[in-house]
Amino acid sequence: GQKIFWGRGNGWVVAGIVQILKEMPANYEHRPFYENLLKDMLISLVKLQNKDGFWRTSLLDPESYPAPETSATSLISYAIAYAINNNILPRDEYIRCVEKSWKALVSVVDEDGKLGFVQPIGADPRKVTREMTAVYGIGAFLMAGTEIYKASENF
Repeated sequence: GQKIFWGRGNGWVVAGIVQILKEMPANYEHRPFYENLLKDMLISLVKLQNKDGFWRTSLLDPESYPAPETSATSLISYAIAYAINNNILPRDEYIRCVEKSWKALVSVVDEDGKLGFVQPIGADPRKVTREMTAVYGIGAFLMAGTEIYKASENF
């Protein structure tokens, strides 16, 4: 009966804002609104990262879905790395979060290169297992990796 703040749903939102900003002219009069929206959401999301580096299916009640969730983690990591790379978030305060999430994500890629723990398609949170994967999870993982690579110095 309680509200659920869905990890992947929030991930889609912040990744979507990044995509808007990538297309938006730098001098667009409403750009600061979108940059501030992204910044505010990411500051809140960073506080919900689990100690192991993942975000869970339910952001406010991670115990209800204890397995890691890689599509949420990838999308949120992508947005944080973009924000660092574009001076929306200060690097020195947020790079550790990105490093931690990338190490977590890489840890669930199996020896055949399959990314696990990707929630199935749905309109609400679902339980996830290591065997579960989907192309949108892999795409988000690759987007995160590309943006994190730009942000990385020594990891």
